[in-house]
Amino acid sequence: MLEDINMVWDDAPSHVCRGGDKRALSFCCPPVKPCPILYALEDAGITPQDYMGIKEEFGKKTRLGEGEGTCFGSLVWCCKPSKPCPLRDMVMRRIDMSIDEFMQLKMELSEELVGKSEFSDEEGVKALADTFNVSEEEALKVLKECGNDVRTAMKVFRMKNVE
Repeated sequence: MLEDINMVWDDAPSHVCRGGDKRALSFCCPPVKPCPILYALEDAGITPQDYMGIKEEFGKKTRLGEGEGTCFGSLVWCCKPSKPCPLRDMVMRRIDMSIDEFMQLKMELSEELVGKSEFSDEEGVKALADTFNVSEEEALKVLKECGNDVRTAMKVFRMKNVE
């Protein structure tokens, strides 16, 4: 389970709750409580009911539908492997699913949810550039290096300002 999680999906977003873009909906739980998923669904133009339906159908036709013993009974609802989860990892070991396979399926699920698109968070890039007085190209570069996690990119820029 120590494979590089970015080998298959090299620009995989951070979790929605960590500032990731709408492509990260493939890593989200069902919308059962108020959280950032509601904004990502709105951004993607998907109702919570449609979101749940798309994920459940995807689970029926792929191995992400397996997952007895996970929080919501299916790997389709599980988070990214960068976030520790003994339940997800136990199921993946039990069904002999590699992180590469998991991430490939999550990328396909993301494409089904929001379409195939190159990552572009123009507002986030502009906000980073303005806040830290760097070019938008530099802001985009750091954001990509941080796995599209705006919070981590902010920490990187803060550290650079300290130096």
